Amino acid sequence: MRGSLSYSVAVFCSLVLHVALVGALFVDWQPESKRVIMQPQYIEAKLVALAPKKITPAPKLNTKPKAAPKKPRVDLAKKKRDEKKRLAKIAAQKKAAEKKRLEEERLTKAEQERKEQQRLEELRRQQEEAERLRKESEFAEALAAEQAQISAQEDEQAANSYRQLIQQRLSENWSRPPSARLGMETVIRIRLVPTGRVVGVTILKSSGDTAFDRSVEQAALKAEQFVELQAMEPALFEKKFRRVEVAFSPEDLRL
Repeated sequence: MRGSLSYSVAVFCSLVLHVALVGALFVDWQPESKRVIMQPQYIEAKLVALAPKKITPAPKLNTKPKAAPKKPRVDLAKKKRDEKKRLAKIAAQKKAAEKKRLEEERLTKAEQERKEQQRLEELRRQQEEAERLRKESEFAEALAAEQAQISAQEDEQAANSYRQLIQQRLSENWSRPPSARLGMETVIRIRLVPTGRVVGVTILKSSGDTAFDRSVEQAALKAEQFVELQAMEPALFEKKFRRVEVAFSPEDLRL
């Protein structure tokens, strides 16, 4: 096929050369008077063998189907070992987590028990302290009551001694009038100051006899001052002797 193609090209080139030569002859044509006869020259036509053009062959297509990539062989034993290790690791993690949870619960429970024990201990201590304070309070109250009773008894004894002193002084200063009769009674209130001086006399209950009442009032005013009261405790004076009530009767004089 390549040989016939080269031959065709050579023939075509020869025809082109002949046509060109004939054209050149017609271009140089002159009139008949001046005709010049020239012998035709013959041109030898030779076939020129052209070097075959290199044709780059098209890449061959691999029409064979590609073989599927070979799958790596699975080591079932290794896979089982790896799976066993993975499961063992998961189990170990779960066991560790459970152990940690139980430890935390144990610590939490222990902490709760400790706090509860502390609470009960504190409650017991508070109850004991409250009981101790109650007993101390009761003892103090009892002691105070006893002391108050003793003090009251002492005050009453002292007051009685001062009453006897006032009664004796009033009796010494009282002059019973002739109109005095059995059954008469006059009650007066004597106002005193801490120095024992009499600063006022008020009749609270009249006997019905003016002379008798007047004699009673004069007896209190004549006493003027009970100097002995200056030795009395101020509290006792304010409680019992700031105002003293005295009952007078013909046969008796009572405070």
